[in-house]
Amino acid sequence: MIFETHAHYDDPAYDEDRDYLLSHMAENGIGHIVCASAEWDSFEAIFDICNRYPFCHLTLGIHPSNSLELTAERRPVFEALIKDKKPVAIGEIGLDYHYDEPPREVQREAFIYQLKLAKEFDLPVIIHSRDAAEETFEIIKEYMPPKKGVIHCFSSSLELASEYVKLGFLIGIGGVVTFKNGKKLKEVAAGIPLESILLETDCPYLAPVPHRGERNSSLYIPLIAEEIAALRGITKDRVIEATEANAKKLFNIE
Repeated sequence: MIFETHAHYDDPAYDEDRDYLLSHMAENGIGHIVCASAEWDSFEAIFDICNRYPFCHLTLGIHPSNSLELTAERRPVFEALIKDKKPVAIGEIGLDYHYDEPPREVQREAFIYQLKLAKEFDLPVIIHSRDAAEETFEIIKEYMPPKKGVIHCFSSSLELASEYVKLGFLIGIGGVVTFKNGKKLKEVAAGIPLESILLETDCPYLAPVPHRGERNSSLYIPLIAEEIAALRGITKDRVIEATEANAKKLFNIE
C-alpha cells in the first residue's frame, strides 16, 4: 500500500469533498497518510481528521511562515498537546526565506525551539526549507534530534541530498519530480538510495503531471512512484513497497 507522508487535508480546498476523498483512499491503494500541521488554527481540524480516519497520522508543528504564532504564552500549550496527542512527528518546521516575513531571526528561533522539542519527545521532524538550504542544513546539524526525519518537498542538489542521507535523514519526493523543469529533483530521485526516499504530495499543492496546476491529492501518488521507477530503472511496485517500509520505520507505524 502507498504511504503518503505529507498532506494538508485540513485545507479549505477540501471543504466540499474531504470526507468523500478520505473514505475512498484504501480502495485506491493508499494505506497511510501523514497529516502535516502548519499553523496554530489548523490543529483542531487535523485532530478531527485523524480521529475519524485511523490511517491518518498526526504531526504537530508550526511552519516557518507562521513562526509568529508560536508565542511564549502558547508554548506550554503546544508542549502539552505533544504529550497528549502523541504525534508521529514534529512538523512541518524549518526556514522559508522566499519572502521577507516573518523576520528571519523569528523563524530561526522557532525552528530551533521545535527541533529541541523533537529531541525532548524523541520524535522525528518534518523539515520545510525554501531559499534557505545552507542555513537549514547547518541548524539541523547542530540541533539534530536522534530520530532524524524527512526533508520535505526537497528542492536542492543531489550533493546536498546526499549530505542529508549521510546524517540519517530521508528525502521527500513529490509531484515536482514529474515536471519538465524538475531536473534537480529527478537527479536526486535517481541518485540517492531507495531506502532514503519517501513519497509525498504536499496536497493540495504541487500536483504531478498531467494534473499540474490542479488541486492535488494523495490519489496522484502513483504518478510520482512511476516517475521515480522510470528514473531508477525499477518497477513502480518496488518504489511503493520500499517507500512504505521507509515511512513506517521513520514514523514508528506498524
